[in-house]
Amino acid sequence: MTGNGQYEKLVEQITDLVLSRLVDDDCPTFCRADVERIVDAGAERIGIVLGDSATAGDWASLIDHTLLKPEASEKDIKKLCDEAAQFGFASVCVNPGWVKRASEFLRGSGVPVCTVIGFPLGATLPDVKAFEARRAIFDGAREVDMVINIGALKSGGDCAVEDDIRAVVNAAHEHRIICKVIIETALLTDDEKVRACIAAKNAGADFVKTSTGFAKGGATAADIALMRRTVGTQIGVKASGGVKGIEDARQMVEAGATRIGASVGVKIAQEAAGVRSDIVAGAY
Repeated sequence: MTGNGQYEKLVEQITDLVLSRLVDDDCPTFCRADVERIVDAGAERIGIVLGDSATAGDWASLIDHTLLKPEASEKDIKKLCDEAAQFGFASVCVNPGWVKRASEFLRGSGVPVCTVIGFPLGATLPDVKAFEARRAIFDGAREVDMVINIGALKSGGDCAVEDDIRAVVNAAHEHRIICKVIIETALLTDDEKVRACIAAKNAGADFVKTSTGFAKGGATAADIALMRRTVGTQIGVKASGGVKGIEDARQMVEAGATRIGASVGVKIAQEAAGVRSDIVAGAY
């Protein structure tokens, strides 16, 4: 979904359909925002991408075009935003210090700015993460990807992890902003991955996400499948870290991912369009 008109039409259609099948007592808290979060999680996009007629634009609509290197310059951020506008990516994902500038670069493009919270360690306090999220939203962020307190999870402090996530989720949802939760799968056992996903779901997150890209490993199809089984169909799953091209992206989507975080978004979109990968690799 790249156009605001198409997005609005889809949300209205799903809202009308769901409400037509409910009586008041069945879902007293159902609202348009719930539908928007379902749509943003990628359910409609995935149906397109897994079809035989998937286009480069369909694939681009799943990708958070990402640049989180500490040495990224304003020129680099401008290039990232220009590419996002050109290809119609789901968002650009930048560090908080670049949110305001990226928002300016993308004004009128329809591409939102995503940023990271408590990144990359997740070790800051919940109120600090919540403040960071609110400040980023003030600067123009429309999605936030927060890192869980990994040490608390590994210490058995699942309630503390859930409270940490909820602080950022609440800050985001106050402004109807999407919140994704990075669990850093490379540092976790399978049991810990499940517990982290349950905490995120209980806290009201819109997505669970595999990785920061700064740990020893990134997304795997096995982790995506485990995360999808854990959270069900109600929230999105984002594969991030280690997605190098269209085949990696396809594996993640087939395993259950509804969003892809990648610094090679242009390469993926061009590969989907049939552009030779060696030419793409040489250009980017």
